[in-house]
Amino acid sequence: MALEHIRGADDPRIAAYRDVPDAELVRSRGLFVAEGRLVVRRVIEAGRYRVQSLLVSESACRSLAPVLTTVPSHVPIYVCDPGDFLGITGHDIHRGCLALVDRPPALSIDALLAGAQTIVVLEAVTNADNVGGVFRNAAAFGAAGVLLSPTCCDPLYRKAIRTSMGAALRVPFARADDWPAALSQVRAAGFTIVALTPREPSEPLDAFRSRPRPDRVALVVGTEGAGLTLSVEATADYRVRISTSDGVDSLNLAVAAGIALYVLNAT
Repeated sequence: MALEHIRGADDPRIAAYRDVPDAELVRSRGLFVAEGRLVVRRVIEAGRYRVQSLLVSESACRSLAPVLTTVPSHVPIYVCDPGDFLGITGHDIHRGCLALVDRPPALSIDALLAGAQTIVVLEAVTNADNVGGVFRNAAAFGAAGVLLSPTCCDPLYRKAIRTSMGAALRVPFARADDWPAALSQVRAAGFTIVALTPREPSEPLDAFRSRPRPDRVALVVGTEGAGLTLSVEATADYRVRISTSDGVDSLNLAVAAGIALYVLNAT
């Protein structure tokens, strides 16, 4: 391992880590930030990501030692005191582990849809925790990918990756620049578009599930509060809702997406 012990938060070798709080700046440089031991381990073990460098505490270095030995020798592994993270990034990185990683090439919508039976489509979901939760559910319940409308949060934002438990690194995704026209492309690929919405005239998810399942399903989920736009709902082939107890008008969107995926893909 190419271990380099830094001399404190002002060490020039780790200058790039001072940009960690600025997600757009990091993205503009063609990078994403992996945070936490689980996420960094999954980045390294995946083998398809190019790690630029790592910044770890002594304890994180010991914990990750088996996987760090597989990191190419030209990739610097900076070791710092736990307290240095706050001075470097402005955040207290509790798990003592960050990595700067090259962003993978953007995936086309056609490539995302190829061979998929179930995908999730997100409209205007800007909350990183919700995006991460959807990716975690997609991985758990057999969705082959996630299609994002233009204003959705970046799945490779460090908080989204962390919330997804690394699933955002494994579940393919593509971004639709032309929205909602991209749904026509999804339908043309043979997908039945199913909008998840509590508004009438939606039908209970169980009722939809009782009929023969379409060969390919695109589950469309909107942001909390406003939900899906009316134009997207109108585009859907079906509108479904999850039945809840009286007094509960809606669910967290990641929870709702997980329930819907489980029901749609249950055998």
